[in-house]
Amino acid sequence: MLAANCAGPGNTSHVAVEIGPSQLFAESEIQSAAVAVVAKFRDFKGCDLRRLSYDESVSDMLVDAYLTYGGHHDPPVAAENVIVLMSEFYAGPHAKPSLNRDTTYTWSWTLTRPGPGSTWVVVDWGYG
Repeated sequence: MLAANCAGPGNTSHVAVEIGPSQLFAESEIQSAAVAVVAKFRDFKGCDLRRLSYDESVSDMLVDAYLTYGGHHDPPVAAENVIVLMSEFYAGPHAKPSLNRDTTYTWSWTLTRPGPGSTWVVVDWGYG
């Protein structure tokens, strides 16, 4: 049983996953990225993941920004091995202190992989 001031892992049981058309990735690749985000979201105690989506035009813009300003990898990662998903989640009354409680957030999740067919890894998240 949880204490009154504690919260369980991030809730992902009711997340709606919306995948738009893609010229870059197969639907299974995007689904794999979504699975990685859902797994990471469980670290967000006291929060409820409501929506996770892929829109290629939004992803392309955020991938470009990531590779230009923040995606320093050794060896460098190619754009075809970076994807960004958008989310909507609710930070409940017991969310971690770095979040505003009782607030709905829209965040981006950046994932990379070593190459096609490899496992996606969440490398960055936050306001998108």
